[in-house]
Amino acid sequence: MRRIIQRVIAAIVLSLGIVAAAVGTSYGQDKVVRIGYQKYGRLVLLKSKGTLEPKLAAEGYKVVWTEFPSGPPLLEALNVGAIDFGNTGEAPPIFAQAAGAPIQYVAYELPAPKGEAILVPKDSLLKSVADLRGKKVALNKGSNVHYLLVKALEKAGVKYSEIEPVFLAPADARAAFERGSVDAWVIWDPFQSAAEAATGARTLADGAGIVANYQFYFSSKKFIEANPKIVDAVLAELSAVDDWAKGDIHAVAEQLAPSIGLSVPVVEVALKRQSYGIKPITESVIADQQQVADAFFALNLIPKAIKISDVARRPGT
Repeated sequence: MRRIIQRVIAAIVLSLGIVAAAVGTSYGQDKVVRIGYQKYGRLVLLKSKGTLEPKLAAEGYKVVWTEFPSGPPLLEALNVGAIDFGNTGEAPPIFAQAAGAPIQYVAYELPAPKGEAILVPKDSLLKSVADLRGKKVALNKGSNVHYLLVKALEKAGVKYSEIEPVFLAPADARAAFERGSVDAWVIWDPFQSAAEAATGARTLADGAGIVANYQFYFSSKKFIEANPKIVDAVLAELSAVDDWAKGDIHAVAEQLAPSIGLSVPVVEVALKRQSYGIKPITESVIADQQQVADAFFALNLIPKAIKISDVARRPGT
């Protein structure tokens, strides 16, 4: 009996030791910054250069990266608390805010209107945006190109209701485009430059003179309130990568090409259509983004009117 009691006591002591060790490990673990990125853009460059990790490690933070196929699922992940920071084009945050996602705009890239376009097959009889009336147009719902399509149609005098939108992710849209299942495809770089190179796709219109095509950076409201200096540190490293990128586009193309499965020349074309410069959110940018939100609300694409100023972080805050 005494031996049994001794064994029970030993087991209890061992269990307590394991629990204590686990608690100690938990308290000793780094805090985490979870970053959502897409295959293309400054964040994927920052990830590949590896300069952020040592910067944040010095502050006791570990970086965890998660790849997303486009902006809408990235912001949904931010909405449910699966990531803390990420970037998308101008349309996804409109849908996210309208759905109640706790997003905060923290920075933006200068406009790149030629970095998205409405494409048609090289032998298509369609010659202008006005010719899209009654046609099937593929696009990623809620992405930046959604706004390009809305404004390009408006400029051409075509109602949004007069075309048939076909909502597809980029890979599926490319397949439908090549099969001839859709008449046009609204898409962003580098998918845009890849389609041009592989299929000879023609541009009916890009964003020039129609939309700005901003890229925005976001944090969750909870994360930025608790960790404003960490968000600033991420933005500082992004700016450093941006400075490097604009100074050597060929080197950037060589670095990006293997990870996105495209040739260096195709990636280089896409990079030359991008803008460079990461800036704090301004009142002018908020006003531009409000126009996107108002346009989507007028078309009943979002369920309620929203105010961009409610979720924009101004410099110094």
